[in-house]
Amino acid sequence: MLERIIFATGNEDKMREIRMILADMDIPIVSLKEAGIAADIVENGTSFEENALIKAKAVMELTGEAVLADDSGLAIDYLDGAPGIYSARFMDEDTSYDVKNAALLAKLEGVPEEQRGARFVCAIACMLPDGRSLTSYGTMEGRIGHEIRGGNGFGYDPIFFLPEYGCTSAELSPEEKNALSHRGKALRGMREKLRAVLDEGGDAGKQEPENLQENQGRAEDE
Repeated sequence: MLERIIFATGNEDKMREIRMILADMDIPIVSLKEAGIAADIVENGTSFEENALIKAKAVMELTGEAVLADDSGLAIDYLDGAPGIYSARFMDEDTSYDVKNAALLAKLEGVPEEQRGARFVCAIACMLPDGRSLTSYGTMEGRIGHEIRGGNGFGYDPIFFLPEYGCTSAELSPEEKNALSHRGKALRGMREKLRAVLDEGGDAGKQEPENLQENQGRAEDE
C-alpha cells in the first residue's frame, strides 16, 4: 500500500483544492515543502501532459515515492491558445496575477464576445515507485471577461467568465469551483485510476531515493 502521495507543487492555494477533491482517498497528500523537497525541475515539454510527467518523474526519482504533478493553464482562442503552457511564466513568474490579468484584459480590449472564448486546461500525471505512469486530463470552458472580479480563486480565475453561471470562476464557492474546474475533473479521473492501483496492492517496488542534498533547488509550479 502507498503510505502517502507527494504532490509536486509548492502552491498552497492549489494544495487546498487538491486535498478537498482527494479527501476520500484516505492517503496523506503532501506538498513538496511538506515532504522537505526543493527540486530544480526544467519543464521543457511541449504540452501540459509532458510537463506534468516531467515533474512527477523527477520527484519520484528523487524520493522513490508515488508522486502526482499537474500542469495547468489558460488557453485563449483570440491569442491562438496563449498563454497556454506558459501561463505561470507569462510576464515572468514573479509578476503578480493582478498585473497578468490586467495585461490579458488589455490584449482583448474591444474584442467581441464571440471571439473571447477560452478554457482552463489541466493535465495530471502520477508516477508510481515501480515506474508506471498514469495521466488524466480536464478542461473548463468559458470566456475572458471584461474586468477582474471575485476573490475566491487564484491565478487567472478573476478574468475567466462562465456565461452559464453569470460570474467568474473566482466568484464561485470552493465547492462549486471544484465541481466544475479543469483541475477537479482531472483529479477525479486520476482518483479512479489510483483506486484501481490500490485495489491491486500497488506500490510495487519502492525505489531508493537519490541524494536529496545534491538536488536542491526550486520546482517550477504552474
